[in-house]
Amino acid sequence: MFSKNLKYYRLKKGLTKKALADKANVSPMAITNYESGKRKPDMDTLKSLAEALEVRVSDFLVMRSETIKFSHGEFRKNSTLSQSQQEFVRESVEEYFGRFMTAVDILGGEVLPDAPSCHVLELSADDEGNAALLREHLGFSKDGPIEELIGKLENKGILIYECDIDNRSFSGMNGFVNDRPYIVINPRMSPERIRSTIAHELAHLMFIWPENMPEKEIEDKATAISGSFLFPKFDALRELGIKRSSITRDMTLVAKEYGISMMLLVKRSEIVKIISASVARNFYIRASQKGWRTAEPSRIAAEHPLLFEQLVYRAVNEQEISVQRGAELLQQSFDEVISMCRLNEV
Repeated sequence: MFSKNLKYYRLKKGLTKKALADKANVSPMAITNYESGKRKPDMDTLKSLAEALEVRVSDFLVMRSETIKFSHGEFRKNSTLSQSQQEFVRESVEEYFGRFMTAVDILGGEVLPDAPSCHVLELSADDEGNAALLREHLGFSKDGPIEELIGKLENKGILIYECDIDNRSFSGMNGFVNDRPYIVINPRMSPERIRSTIAHELAHLMFIWPENMPEKEIEDKATAISGSFLFPKFDALRELGIKRSSITRDMTLVAKEYGISMMLLVKRSEIVKIISASVARNFYIRASQKGWRTAEPSRIAAEHPLLFEQLVYRAVNEQEISVQRGAELLQQSFDEVISMCRLNEV
């Protein structure tokens, strides 16, 4: 589907229609017509467009399934993402899951587990109870750390995509592909913030949110649920004790165990009244001075979605597709796919 591929690569390159038109020596209206599907370029123009975007002509001609249905979540109203950046995120989601679903179709739809029902959980005023309900709905234990959150969610049929975008204000988004929930994350964030973002998006996906609830109230409540989801009150009291007069270095070990930042651990400690508001405030001041509000040092290993790669490598090993086709789907080199599929050399 040339029109969608052209738009995707233009947005990925961060070019306006006019900027691309100037580089390819065509009119901005021509780019508009190409992206809308009203016109198709001749081969010389196609080559010029590919050169301007630093891609291969064949990249424009990659087929996309027209049977895939997307329903994208809304960006926050106060988001600082430009309109073109928002379009890039949506186009990236569709491009990625177009390749993902191709691998699923090759192997058969049953390779994906049924996802949990979305927008079915009743919201209450008790955020601790809401978080416990979310854990139960997803089949997690009622307390304790959740290790390998991304892998566990993929095994439960919730799709995760890393959209690399150079904008710190974008943390995540959710939506549906063929009625299956997906969560988008920005891989430039710390592993702790990624886990918090995923939990936040899970709250958006699983609860029934009142239509008349203000957006800020929704975001604050989703954030509160996500914090309790990752670090339940019972665990906080058990790990930290019922009362602390200061923030001590040993608390970083608990933050590491639960895969959360110290900023979140302190916030949860304040909420469940392990520490006072003044102790928390003094910590936030020191943390801000260290730059932790935007770049707190990470203490845990990064997690990444692996399901798509696993599906493609399986398809190659079972000779459902060629190595070259596997490389195209994963956008990896031929040698990278070969190195992962030579299981007899393990």
